Amino acid sequence: MTALWIANVHVTDAEAYGRYAKAAGPAIEGHGGVFLARGSRHRQLEGRDRARNVVVRFPSLEAAVACYESSEYQAALEHAKGASERDLVIVEEAPAAT
Repeated sequence: MTALWIANVHVTDAEAYGRYAKAAGPAIEGHGGVFLARGSRHRQLEGRDRARNVVVRFPSLEAAVACYESSEYQAALEHAKGASERDLVIVEEAPAAT
């Protein structure tokens, strides 16, 4: 079953966060991730608004977790630490209705 990686981000240091994004993209794609939304327009209806929202589809929850735990992604993540406030969740997608 596919899974969605959903990140809500408030960037506090654009230069450092740019280094994260440049390195994270290839790491995510290398683990089968496909970007569905990446800093796109949004409208906050409930909860905390963060200007940057990212949604990535992975082949499975396990693939998404493996990406996050990979050395490539962890190296990229070092640039985001101290440069952003983030929430990240991985959720399995519901099967398509027939």
